[in-house]
Amino acid sequence: MKAMILAAGLGTRLRPLTNDRPKALVEVGGRTLLEIALSRLRSFGVQQVIINVHHFADMIVDYLKVNNNFGMYIEVSREEVLLDTGGGLKKAAWFLKDSGGHSGKEVPFILHNVDVISTIDLGRMMRLHFEIQALATLAVQDRETSRYLLFDEQCQLCGRRAARNQAPELVRPSQQMQAWAFSGIHIISPRLFSMMREDGAFSIIPTYLRLAAQGEKILAFRADEYYWRDLGRSENVAQAEQDLKNKVFS
Repeated sequence: MKAMILAAGLGTRLRPLTNDRPKALVEVGGRTLLEIALSRLRSFGVQQVIINVHHFADMIVDYLKVNNNFGMYIEVSREEVLLDTGGGLKKAAWFLKDSGGHSGKEVPFILHNVDVISTIDLGRMMRLHFEIQALATLAVQDRETSRYLLFDEQCQLCGRRAARNQAPELVRPSQQMQAWAFSGIHIISPRLFSMMREDGAFSIIPTYLRLAAQGEKILAFRADEYYWRDLGRSENVAQAEQDLKNKVFS
């Protein structure tokens, strides 16, 4: 199984921790965010990973070399200009669109933010993806956020909303709309690449919305029962350190 880790961001919200290192090398409990993400992916059977890099890119390359790629096959996708989630993913298509399977069946891959720590069951998420035959499956939670994704009664993407009290942007009609926060973890079928019309730097979310409007299955995986924390801010790193000490996650 393959995966991509999104690690190219500048990490501006993590300053001063990222003044001299990329956010991927910020530590929690003596382990870098990159090592934590790789370990999680490896525990679910991922052996081949591509990591996009930009900010202090050479530090990440050297770190992987010193640690023998943590026993995995790892490629690096360098971005001279930041391409955002969609652009970064599209640049890595050469690595991800080849499922590597021998049965001829398409094998989905995992897309994971480097600054997310969670105990979300990727195996359950993958099984749901296969069962519904989704194009993409997104881990979501019922929590406060500045941006919500909207799903219909079948848990399929139908729009988005800036905040709870803002007017929704709908791409498909829904009788029973549900607003959930995206958790930065996707399972994606490689056929997505043939449907991507956007170029340059772009977010993957508008691509998902465009495809949902065309009837493609962009599915929600409810992950409320699992630990999840976005480590995009220094105070969240401190909280994760405390959570680790209290064995909220391991």
